[in-house]
Amino acid sequence: MGDKYETLEILEKSPTGVFNLILNRPSVRNAISFDFYTEFPKALNALDQNPNVAVILLSGSGDHFCAGIDFKSLKFLSSNYSGDRGRSGERLLRQIKFMQDAITAIERCRKPVIAAIHGACIGMGIDIVTACDVRYCTKDAFFSVKEVDLAITADLGTLQRLPGIVGFGNAMELALTGRRFSGQEAKELGLVSRVFESNEELSEGVLTIAEGIAGKSPLAVAGTKAVLLRSRELSMEQGLDYVATWNSSMLLSDDLTEAISAQIQKRKPVFAKL
Repeated sequence: MGDKYETLEILEKSPTGVFNLILNRPSVRNAISFDFYTEFPKALNALDQNPNVAVILLSGSGDHFCAGIDFKSLKFLSSNYSGDRGRSGERLLRQIKFMQDAITAIERCRKPVIAAIHGACIGMGIDIVTACDVRYCTKDAFFSVKEVDLAITADLGTLQRLPGIVGFGNAMELALTGRRFSGQEAKELGLVSRVFESNEELSEGVLTIAEGIAGKSPLAVAGTKAVLLRSRELSMEQGLDYVATWNSSMLLSDDLTEAISAQIQKRKPVFAKL
């Protein structure tokens, strides 16, 4: 984990395998710069490949989780395409897909990624957290699908992932109005699983949850994430076939033997790293 990043920081939070991936540009409320799109998937891949990592906590430094895209980057992006309309469009297409891929890296990561949200979570912040596996926030957190107010159609995943989390009608209303909504409303919509009173309580509570997940079979945890994500695109019959195929190769593991032994002996199981 020796890599240095301009936009991120990685900290080991617990000897149980919980690591914190931090959006680290607090002076601009963790607004997303171009460096993020290269660094973020690189950091996630490093954590994914590290056998000492069981769960990843994603948070923001300073007073906010993420204020969205850095306006300097947005201005550069809008002014960097001139000349032949077709070629400019093709370059922009490749740029957008490169940016999309950085967010989708969260879903490619085998390890669970838990978002701990405080302060602002705006625009690209929503893109990021909707790709996470579980989300928690503080009471004073606030959210906005802001792109429509910048004359942009949100293109990094919010419009694809948010409807599956909060429902199609709710996602349409939030995306068309760009309105600000609170942490409590985010809980009512299902965007977050729990609201904590303060950032300190959020950090402590989410760490406890992450440590609980880290103590489970890493094969079962990775399989649960993979099957749930894949099942979004499949019919019931296809989803059942997919999980049957998955378990036919993963079920008969040492983890199963250890889990059963631990249950019988009334002790905590000890699993090999992934």
